[in-house]
Amino acid sequence: MPATLSSVSTAQFVHLPADSNQALGIAQYAIDFLSGKLGPGPAASVLERTERFHTDAVFCGLSALALKTNAPTILRDEALEYPAGPNELGARVFGSDQPCKSEKAILANCAAVREWDSNGTNFGYNPDLGHTAGEFGHNDFYAVAVAACQELNLGGRTALLAMVCHDEIRGRLAEVFSLKTYKIDHVVHGAIASAAVYGALFALAGKATAEQIESAIGMTVAHYIPWRAIRAGKQLSDSKGASAAISTEVAVLSMKRSIRGFLGPRDIFRNPEAVFRFFEPTTEGAKRWTELAPAPFDLVLAHSGDDFAVMGMHFKLGLYEHQSAGALQGLIDLIAKQPDLLSDPSGANIKSIEIAAYEPAFGIIGNPAKMDPRTRQSADHSMAYIVATALRKALEHAAKEPLDTSGAAHDAAWKSLMLSPYDYKPDESAIFNPTTRALMQKIHFVHGGAEYDARYPEGIPTSIKITAADNTTHDSGLVMFPAGHARNTTADLDDILAHKFRLLGRIAVKDPDAALAQLSNLADKSPEQIRDLYLFNLLEHPDFE
Repeated sequence: MPATLSSVSTAQFVHLPADSNQALGIAQYAIDFLSGKLGPGPAASVLERTERFHTDAVFCGLSALALKTNAPTILRDEALEYPAGPNELGARVFGSDQPCKSEKAILANCAAVREWDSNGTNFGYNPDLGHTAGEFGHNDFYAVAVAACQELNLGGRTALLAMVCHDEIRGRLAEVFSLKTYKIDHVVHGAIASAAVYGALFALAGKATAEQIESAIGMTVAHYIPWRAIRAGKQLSDSKGASAAISTEVAVLSMKRSIRGFLGPRDIFRNPEAVFRFFEPTTEGAKRWTELAPAPFDLVLAHSGDDFAVMGMHFKLGLYEHQSAGALQGLIDLIAKQPDLLSDPSGANIKSIEIAAYEPAFGIIGNPAKMDPRTRQSADHSMAYIVATALRKALEHAAKEPLDTSGAAHDAAWKSLMLSPYDYKPDESAIFNPTTRALMQKIHFVHGGAEYDARYPEGIPTSIKITAADNTTHDSGLVMFPAGHARNTTADLDDILAHKFRLLGRIAVKDPDAALAQLSNLADKSPEQIRDLYLFNLLEHPDFE
């Protein structure tokens, strides 16, 4: 059970106890939050951070489309085949002014955003409440808020609040229930939030009720549970990157069906045959229904102040699986202290590299199957490939001029070595680069053991040791909060993110600064500006894959 709410911070909360109908509670919370009934609302810092995550997501999506990546291109084309009806405003896919069915526009835009695996991340960690389930999640779902506001002719402040609401619901669910423990994909939490937020926006317009949102959440959980099978195996498929998009599509469809009168299962969090109580029974042997059996968790949702889930979410400073951020920071720290490690462009001055990390990082990005990635989707989930590529880039840079390592977190080096889509191109310039492959053979990835495991998900506990050709070993020490982590206080995050936005923006559009301006000051935008928010003239680079 949660701690006293007053012990958390000055923020204010809605508490949904385990013995209540939490599906209906989430629905009512979303409606009341968006209507402003619960209090003064999120602090400016919450709105600013959410807008930054949205901007990050959009630049990731635009660049994925410009490079004609497979799943985003297919799903965008599919969305354009589903035009809005004659009496509908519809929603827009990135780079088009054609109104589409909202679930299809959301599908396409979410898939584009997630394709690089480079936008925001959460680890489901709230020790003040004892909610430390540690489920992953990503800031993939902002298209839900934008699409609904486009359909309903709503302005930017409503869209921004809906984004905050979505992050709050899925972020708090990630704190209390670990889907990955049961091999269920983490996007389920995002799908639940999608049904709730999409429905709540329609409720604001008098077109939906809390009970209908509850019905849609029930349908989403009962009918559409994705297993982590999409992430298993040596080479990953398009299903991995599109998982959030597909789950959100069906969540929005479920909401539309509820609005039309379809009745889904009620009280889904207390249903003993749904994933929550099925995997974590709350009565002895409980596989049978009892009205009095609680859900496996309490849920606490912020409505005002600065203690929202989004404030604990993390930025990726380039393209890499989030579990590798500690190793990248450790590598940058080491080469900043020992620039002689880069003295030979071939990497000959580096004899061996040992990386120690926690579970689940060791199992996800360190297993032997990831030592020979042959596709982009597998390379960006390979610790060896990610670290070797960053090191290769450092060697190439040092061969031309000394690497600038200024900044408290060596911010300049983060920008110089930032991994871009081109660092995952399946040819000899990237995935099959001979120097990268040679460096990968020098990497030994080990499980750090109980000491490391105990420090996750508070941080990303990682250390890296590089042994030079003269057998001198250089140790990064334990890295907990690398640049981009919500608890990092040393990196100039705004400066590094500005570099990332321009890096991806140059791939996607002719004028990245104009695109950034188009996405900024979201709360001040009119309904017409929200309708055209994603209208960009995309560049095309069809030879990427």
